Amino acid sequence: DMVIVVDCSDPDRVGHVLDSYGKPDLVVDHHKTNLQFGEYNIVEPEQAATAAILYDYIPSWGLHFTPEVATCLLSGIVGDTIGFRTSNVDSLLLRRAAALMDLGADLNNIYREELVLKSFTAARYWGAGLSRLECDEGLVWASLTLADREKIGYAGNDDADLVNVLSSVREAEIALIFIEQPQNQVKVSWRARPGYDVSGLAFSFGGGGHAAAAGADIDGNLNEVMQRVIIETKAYLQNII
Repeated sequence: DMVIVVDCSDPDRVGHVLDSYGKPDLVVDHHKTNLQFGEYNIVEPEQAATAAILYDYIPSWGLHFTPEVATCLLSGIVGDTIGFRTSNVDSLLLRRAAALMDLGADLNNIYREELVLKSFTAARYWGAGLSRLECDEGLVWASLTLADREKIGYAGNDDADLVNVLSSVREAEIALIFIEQPQNQVKVSWRARPGYDVSGLAFSFGGGGHAAAAGADIDGNLNEVMQRVIIETKAYLQNII
């Protein structure tokens, strides 16, 4: 009876599922660039994860926490905070996580599945990107091509979370990953240290996200998109510094 969208800042992020339904009845999200595209919108950018918002609202909606629900919600929190490592993690979020563990969620298993375990092809895919790793004036970036994906046999169209590895480079104030897509498009992800806000950069390229993590799907060939995004990101860094 209802169409509910979670953790999407704009209709394009939902894909084609809304084509048959039109405007969703409810949108629940925590991205600061959310376009409020639902009939009703619960958007709380101060929350570290949409799963944390759902945790707060589930009792008032007359719904219940089963071990399966608790597992899904804790998975959302762990994934969005990269294992409680983002700057928006606070004691209230940790108390929610503890409550979800009491309700049956297995933190150890969730952490391994979300953040630790990678397939062999994903590890090889990382190698292709890391072979092109570059660093300049606080900006670190790498790229992944369609040829990489085909040669290695990686089934996804993403970066297998390589951007989180790039953001661990000590010299990186901002990390970027460029993933070539079919039909002359490139998926771009930004990660930033505390004190920087890359959501505006992503929004200017038609995407969105958070201060510390954002992304966009940009039309153009890989080299062209890389050049444009790197120039704009370096300009942002220079203005902040």
